[in-house]
Amino acid sequence: MTRSTRSPLPRARHEHLLREIELRGSVRAARVAEELGVSEVTVRRDIVELDRAGRLVRVHGGAIALAEAREPRAARALVGVVVPSASAHFPLVVRGMEAVAAPLRARLVLGVSHYRADAEERQVERLLSLGAQGLVVAPTTRDRSDADVAAWLAGLPVPTVLLERRTERTAALASVDSARTDHVHGAVLAVEHLARLGHDAVALASYDRTPTAPSVRDGYRAAVADLGLRAAPTVSLPKGEDDPEALDAALEGLLELCRCDGTRAVLVHTDDHASRLVEAALDRGLRVPEDLAVVAYDDENAELAAVPLTAVGSPRRELGQEALRMVVERIAEDASAPRPPRHVQLLPRLTVRRSCGARP
Repeated sequence: MTRSTRSPLPRARHEHLLREIELRGSVRAARVAEELGVSEVTVRRDIVELDRAGRLVRVHGGAIALAEAREPRAARALVGVVVPSASAHFPLVVRGMEAVAAPLRARLVLGVSHYRADAEERQVERLLSLGAQGLVVAPTTRDRSDADVAAWLAGLPVPTVLLERRTERTAALASVDSARTDHVHGAVLAVEHLARLGHDAVALASYDRTPTAPSVRDGYRAAVADLGLRAAPTVSLPKGEDDPEALDAALEGLLELCRCDGTRAVLVHTDDHASRLVEAALDRGLRVPEDLAVVAYDDENAELAAVPLTAVGSPRRELGQEALRMVVERIAEDASAPRPPRHVQLLPRLTVRRSCGARP
């Protein structure tokens, strides 16, 4: 009897895939193709068919087993999420991811870098060792150039979505999927709002040690130019937690500049800094908003200020949802025909409270 040299029939390939899944829990399309002597494209098509039939779960580069045949919503992909902070902005972003993880058949594992590049890279390595098939990362930009971040991301072996970081300044970063808030537009919203209230000048005070600050400055400059507002004070603020006296001095300096300049409106990044500015103004005997209108950039604690702050806030939950959808879609796509990179920007919201003088 002559042994056939023909490729296995589809049924035989399917049986082989399911047997490997049962034994190992997962398979790589490239390895199965080599074992069976067929093309990787053929194996990926088989995986697609078995996924549609509910026999396994297709993931980037191969397939994994269903927890049970009766559980059609078993996790399709393990997604690692690395953010720089467990407070303020990012927890709500992660909550947004959690809200859509089950419908997307994804399981999340979270790592926090504490704004340290070395910790961030260790967190990513840990997630990859756990089997993460995709990553959502908000890289720390302290002591690292965009080129350094781009080179590191390029070396990651799984699909990655860049979270809340600008990509247009570096060609290499532009090749990575990203989801972020359009902070330039957010600053424009704030300045336009104050101009509509009759202010012919708007000062800017920003905490510049954040990735958001450059976009806020860009939006502020664009709005001032487009609206034809006169020049007003612009200052950089210290963090304040490490040196409260330095922040108090900077805020007093800003108030004095505004008094001398006749500026009666200010955009302040962040809302914590804006809250401190309101307190400093009240201590000077100024009324907010009658003598000084304030809009905060960030809406995390703005409502709790001595005078509740009108604030621009990111759509954090929606941002997390969009980022997770993007990485899950990238994990599931055909590796031989990848889509071009996607850059998604969500528009922030302006919430009117008492500090600007408009009716909430």
